[in-house]
Amino acid sequence: MWRQVASVRELHRLLNREDLLWCKATCVSQQALSKRFLEFPASIFEQVMMELIPKLQARWVKRKNRPLPVSIRFAKTKFQRILAVDGSTLEALFRHLESLQEKTVCLAGKIYTIVDITTYLPVQITFEENPNCSDAKMWDWLHGCVPNGTLLIFDRGFYDFTEFAALMTNGVAWITRLKKASYRVQRTLTHTPQVVDQIIELGHKRGRAKPIIVRLVEIRRENTWYRYITSVTNPVDLPPYLVADLYGRRWHIETAFGLVKRLLKMSYLWTGEPLRWTGSPA
Repeated sequence: MWRQVASVRELHRLLNREDLLWCKATCVSQQALSKRFLEFPASIFEQVMMELIPKLQARWVKRKNRPLPVSIRFAKTKFQRILAVDGSTLEALFRHLESLQEKTVCLAGKIYTIVDITTYLPVQITFEENPNCSDAKMWDWLHGCVPNGTLLIFDRGFYDFTEFAALMTNGVAWITRLKKASYRVQRTLTHTPQVVDQIIELGHKRGRAKPIIVRLVEIRRENTWYRYITSVTNPVDLPPYLVADLYGRRWHIETAFGLVKRLLKMSYLWTGEPLRWTGSPA
């Protein structure tokens, strides 16, 4: 993983001739390496990740000279933590070995990560074997990972009125984008050519979902309106432009996924078994 070794032959050469990280040069046959990769446990990758994350978090705490954005600095005075969640489909595993190439190539699954928006480091990780898993099916996991006093940011894939209400009952505030849906305006807080801030009722029409009262924030950028909803109904606690800015920072999760899957080339894993993510870093 560290050296991005391209082939078994190259790894065989490295192990026999060079010290690698904390390991001394070790004589091992190429056939033994190929056999090992057929049963390479995915738990090794999980263990590496779980050991690295606390170290990265500790290093971030020591960085006293890195200023926080205004929106995050303000939100931290109102909430104990600011988290964002998203999922990403893993690419099909690339098969270097002929014995693996004979097997059906399929998507590696879907990884879900909760990231601390202050540090942009993972807080919780889970894995879903089904690459077509709907984000809305991950709410049970989310409720168990997000404590009260949190501001949670997520995209429209997690859209569910009932789950929104459950977060609010548990003392978790949230921000997401508004889907195309009817709503009833209860009160207008601000109305300018650039900003519309209103208290609205979602789910007011008859249906399975119980109506909830939320805040709709509309921000105009050039000729386009961007619409956000949040459970934070008092604009003093979260002004309109901060709602938009905080939601925009959710995209840093995509940056993190990109670094892991492309720049570090970790979308291609040496493994002969399905990747099963069974734990989550604390």
